[in-house]
Amino acid sequence: MPNKKDIIIKGVAASPGIAIGKVFLLENNDFCLIRKEIPKNKREGEKKRLNDAIEKTKAELKVTHDKINSVLGKNYARIADVHLLILDDPSIRKDVYKFINDGVNAEYAIFKVIDKIVHSFETIEDDYFKERTLDIQDIGKKILGNLLGKQRTTLASSNGDSIVVSHNLTPADTVAIKEKLVKGFAADIGGKTSHTAIVAQGLAIPAVAGLKTISSQAKTGDTIIVDGNKGKIILSPTAATLAKYKKECSIQFAKRKELEKLKDLPAETIDNHKVLIFANIDNPDEVQSVLDSGAIGIGLYRTEFMYFNRKTMPSEKDHFEEYFKVAEAMSPYPTIIRTIDLGGDKLTRMGLLNIEQEENPFLGLRAIRLCLKYPNIFINQLRGVLKASAYGKIRLMYPMISSLEELHEANKILEKVKQDLKKEHIKFDEKIEVGSMIEVPSAVMIIDAIAKEVDFVSIGTNDLIQYTLAVDRVNENVASLYDPLHPTILRFIKRIIDESHKAGIDVGMCGEMAGDPYYTPVLLGLGLDEFSVASVQIPKIKRVIRNISFENVQRIAEEVLKCGDRDSISKIISSVQIQ
Repeated sequence: MPNKKDIIIKGVAASPGIAIGKVFLLENNDFCLIRKEIPKNKREGEKKRLNDAIEKTKAELKVTHDKINSVLGKNYARIADVHLLILDDPSIRKDVYKFINDGVNAEYAIFKVIDKIVHSFETIEDDYFKERTLDIQDIGKKILGNLLGKQRTTLASSNGDSIVVSHNLTPADTVAIKEKLVKGFAADIGGKTSHTAIVAQGLAIPAVAGLKTISSQAKTGDTIIVDGNKGKIILSPTAATLAKYKKECSIQFAKRKELEKLKDLPAETIDNHKVLIFANIDNPDEVQSVLDSGAIGIGLYRTEFMYFNRKTMPSEKDHFEEYFKVAEAMSPYPTIIRTIDLGGDKLTRMGLLNIEQEENPFLGLRAIRLCLKYPNIFINQLRGVLKASAYGKIRLMYPMISSLEELHEANKILEKVKQDLKKEHIKFDEKIEVGSMIEVPSAVMIIDAIAKEVDFVSIGTNDLIQYTLAVDRVNENVASLYDPLHPTILRFIKRIIDESHKAGIDVGMCGEMAGDPYYTPVLLGLGLDEFSVASVQIPKIKRVIRNISFENVQRIAEEVLKCGDRDSISKIISSVQIQ
């Protein structure tokens, strides 16, 4: 039982690691708003007050955008772009004007409009859009602050021993966190797709989000422990708890130092079996961390970020510029670019597409299906990929292939794009390798046919497990049924590997299963050729591989494939774990 003096608050593990320091509290700006009646002859003046506050807010955000761009990079600057896009939305100003025309003050009007938008977003069953309610609330508070002449506490007086505690973090806070080199942070709200989590992971800072009450319980100067591994914080810890976590920090630091020594060593077992370890990335700003981790390429470049926080579809030029930067920086190592893996429902909500609402978008128009239905989206991206392939070793990969017909149709469009580029005398890699994600059961069952028509395959375990077991892993009612060690999943993986090897092609894995060291021995034993994982996980996976025998894990895999239940499989795998 924990000591009663320990105040333990559980939340969402936003970024791994442990940090011990002193609370620096960024107090939440909750304004006391009063509805005031504005006479007709003063309503135009009230609109001017509103416009002045919006313009001041916009100017502040542009400064923040530029600072984020210089400190964190262009793609993190998109965080501030979200706020600017909201401010530029004419419908918001129009709705606020309606309230003012009805005779209420600008503060109350902006509060009512923002509140209405937030409520509408909260009804959308999508984590990304639920997180955007935080952006809208932040904008409302900034405008109100400028209307009322009140400013938010800043991180100017924080130091390297600070752990930032806040209701939520704004884009301006993220710059200060980088500049002030704070140890970690904790927030009342946010999840794994929130800006808090994204920035924390990018800066390799321990963080916990979704704590609900931390900003009201903590005081500046309090001792706090942020456990980003377990998703909890400990406020005012006892001496015993503090000593325990200090020891854990020392152990983790020593482990990190040991893992750093593996950077330039091959992923090779003690009996000389070699595999390849690649990295997964979301944007070009992550390339340096890939190179620093010892990865020998990018096994999954998720291109979806290019479609977020913008008013129009990314152009061919947009695609080319982003892929060119990555390919050039990674050369001579390969970069596997996955074509857009979004649903039409998301693009519609972003205002980039207009399709009817789907009852079940998870089984609807998404990924390669979307590209084949709207080929212009696909063609723009393919042209960008091919043009960038002249400047580095790029491979192309299609997501969510479920039939040979889809593969043939995608390749037909690709071939047409190639012919067009030739006619335009534009250079590209004419022998660019093309692969397929294997992430739906139908693709597993026809893998023998697919493998004969592609240059490589990559197993997307996140979707494969969900589709195979009919489990939504973010649904807390059934999340426990999401099981990478289900006998069916392991047999599917073995089938994919064996049939692909018969066709003479390599098999990679880019899902979360590949990045968990617990599964490394069995995946290696099943014959996986390539692991593609988050950069931070690469040394951990490499350490396991370099300390096991390939012959031994092959035997383990054979035993596992004979099992019909998870418990038996888990016991076998636990016997070969590297401590």
